[in-house]
Amino acid sequence: MIKNARIKKWFHTKREREKYTVVSIFNVDYAHLKLQNEDDFFITSYGLSQLGDLNPADFRADSPWFKNNSERLDGTGCVYKVRTKKVDGRNRNVVIKWNRMGEDVPGVTEYEVLQDAKFNSPFEEFALVKELRDTLRKSSEKITLQKPLAIYVPSEQYKLWQTGRNEYRMKSIVDAHTEIDLDINRLYMVIYEWVEGIDVAQAYKMKSLNDEAVRSLTHAAAVKLEKNGYLVRDNKPNHIIVRPDKHQGFIQDKSGAIRIAMIDYELLERTQQLQDRRRVSRRLDYHRRQKDRFTIEVPKKFHPHLQHVNILGVDYVCGQVESTKGRLWIVGKDPHLFDYFQPERWEGTKRTKISMFSESYYTVTKDNIHIVWEVSKVGLLPDMDPFLKEERKILEYGYNSPFEEIALAVELNQKGIATIYPRAIYMSANKTAITERLLDKSRYEKHSGLIGPDGLPVLMPKHNYMTIWGYWNGPDEKLAEKEDDFCEGVNMLYAYRTGAIFREEYMSIVQNMKERLQSVGIEDLNLSGKHLLISVNANREIIRAEQGNPDIRICNFEFLKKTD
Repeated sequence: MIKNARIKKWFHTKREREKYTVVSIFNVDYAHLKLQNEDDFFITSYGLSQLGDLNPADFRADSPWFKNNSERLDGTGCVYKVRTKKVDGRNRNVVIKWNRMGEDVPGVTEYEVLQDAKFNSPFEEFALVKELRDTLRKSSEKITLQKPLAIYVPSEQYKLWQTGRNEYRMKSIVDAHTEIDLDINRLYMVIYEWVEGIDVAQAYKMKSLNDEAVRSLTHAAAVKLEKNGYLVRDNKPNHIIVRPDKHQGFIQDKSGAIRIAMIDYELLERTQQLQDRRRVSRRLDYHRRQKDRFTIEVPKKFHPHLQHVNILGVDYVCGQVESTKGRLWIVGKDPHLFDYFQPERWEGTKRTKISMFSESYYTVTKDNIHIVWEVSKVGLLPDMDPFLKEERKILEYGYNSPFEEIALAVELNQKGIATIYPRAIYMSANKTAITERLLDKSRYEKHSGLIGPDGLPVLMPKHNYMTIWGYWNGPDEKLAEKEDDFCEGVNMLYAYRTGAIFREEYMSIVQNMKERLQSVGIEDLNLSGKHLLISVNANREIIRAEQGNPDIRICNFEFLKKTD
């Protein structure tokens, strides 16, 4: 059912709205309709304003209408101009094109500019067009773009060779679409509004433009795009539209230059400079928000799919992850941080295992944010020997839940004992099973009263939980000022074994931490130098306070226990 207000307003009745669901793909909202014949129809907010004109049956089922009211356009792709059936007393013109994702780009072996070029998927294409349209509204370098109206996906299945797609190309495209399951055996049609005018190549054939004018307009289009942070690999006269005026010339802008529009976005992409700026900007925004995550006021209006909750004294923003149907809790009160930790931002990125004894991984997210994520051992019996007194205490206590770990980290920071930064908890939707002899039910029983806004327990057996921590490279306050890495964390035991600190200092630091924990009513049942981080700068020098003591942070919370 439609919940998004921007989309909801285009429907006249509740019954009409209930046919659709809202999906967001690459930050573009669609009203999704599953047709009776199992075709899929994704309509943008632009398309919803003219929904009556966009009947997929006109493009597929009504062959006579399509034959008499469509025109095949020039180009290497399969593109048509179509006049829609009359709605409210008028017809509209639209452009339909079969998307070529996964196919070889023509001319790639002949033109260097096409090296490594790939066709956008329909959802990538629409996202880039919307993004560029938004950019152009604020830009002095104007260029007109078509409105992306809808994506139509017939239900018919085809062999891969029939579609012309390469399996290896499609795999990377499918992997990038975490918010929707692309079907490599179905065809995808994009539908755009029609832009009045003729392309520059046609104008040349009509002798309305000479060679120099064609080159100038083609170059001007590329320059305008580049100044806005975008490029089209196959920039050519056929993709540039000019509009004839009444005086055998072309409509001009205020500066006297011919006004141009651009069509065909299957090879549209961001420039490297824009990608770098976006990555830096997004990372700085992330660290600024992390700095203030506990001190901001809870927004009066949350995103529709998110809720503010407090679990064991810690504020979270929680919600379901649409791409996986898992659940995500973001530490703090800022709902904007939720998107940074969607699993598609970090789960598939290149990772480094950082522990021999647990599933702990270091990775850099798609937003260039350094994190550590680890699979929680909650629900597992610790691998300890009951004959040994210290290990028996651990067996009796069990592993902390992710919510306990983060609550302890927050409490320790509040009491002046530094820790790595807790960022989020993710619960996978997939069911997992622990054999009965290894199962510890104590935490599920202890947390049975902790219920989320969805009415479900926050800690559920048969699900994997991942805790996400900031990879220690400096305080949020420092990282919010500049995007450079500030320092690096190294565990104490490693520093001792590599000679960075001597045995006496190592023993003193670990003992001192044990006493500091005891002073605030907390005990680490398995305290080790591996659980403590020291900070080193770019020259591999240990960062020390004015008194000469190293900056120490706790980085393991599995067996921290309150003693008071």
